[in-house]
Amino acid sequence: MSKLLAFCNQKGGVGKTTTVVNLGAALAEKGLRVLILDCDPQGNASSGVGCDKSSLGKTTYDLLSGNATVQEVARETKVTNLWIAPSNRNLAGAEVELIQQIRREFFLKDSLDDVSGYDYVFIDCPPSLGILTVNGLAASDGLIIPLQCEYYALEGLSELLKTVQLVRGKLNPKLEILGVVLTMADARTRLTGQVSEEVRKFLGDKVFQVVIPRSIRASEAPSFGEAVVTFDRNSRAAQAYLALAEEFLVREGRQGEREVAGQPVEANRGGVR
Repeated sequence: MSKLLAFCNQKGGVGKTTTVVNLGAALAEKGLRVLILDCDPQGNASSGVGCDKSSLGKTTYDLLSGNATVQEVARETKVTNLWIAPSNRNLAGAEVELIQQIRREFFLKDSLDDVSGYDYVFIDCPPSLGILTVNGLAASDGLIIPLQCEYYALEGLSELLKTVQLVRGKLNPKLEILGVVLTMADARTRLTGQVSEEVRKFLGDKVFQVVIPRSIRASEAPSFGEAVVTFDRNSRAAQAYLALAEEFLVREGRQGEREVAGQPVEANRGGVR
């Protein structure tokens, strides 16, 4: 069976979709079969891997509506072993439709109950704590939280953790926080160090050691329909995501134990790239 992981943060602009796309691409390069399930009506994960959102066939809207299976929605990307179940603005209608339904929190789980053929399904949740995000959390085995290295991100984290606790208590007792990824870091600023210290003090080893730097190349890559790990492999952001994939695999026990640096990997010491 595939392992389902939700990527969630109710605050927008924290590098959530960038992390979904790049961690997925980095793992796919290592031979794991990864499906990105775009559950955000903005469809940024879809365009980030090269989908033309104006000419999609079946989408995650059809999946949630029960009009398509995962196999019918998923399509190959430019990266071998990486698939995308795309979305577009039609998915915004699902939130309105679901709110009227019985068991509205479980539509995605029911759609994914028999998903197989992938090592991981990455669910890119919208930047809110609405019904689509709750569906993603209810369907998942674990949660990864991308967290921007800024003060307001810390405020939002406590609200997200309360939601996770509620979902675990009422909808999905197996849901666990697999890890927190610190994103958009600038090691030259004191704030990045302070946020990192506070999060690690609060969540301990739940926080990945690898820290993702703020990067111009990571911002440019989606406009070319690529992950930064294929767009500019030598950029600091790409190297950080490749290192994150290695740490992820160690945590998952999918390769031999290797030493992970005791200090965060601050991949942007020379500035952004």
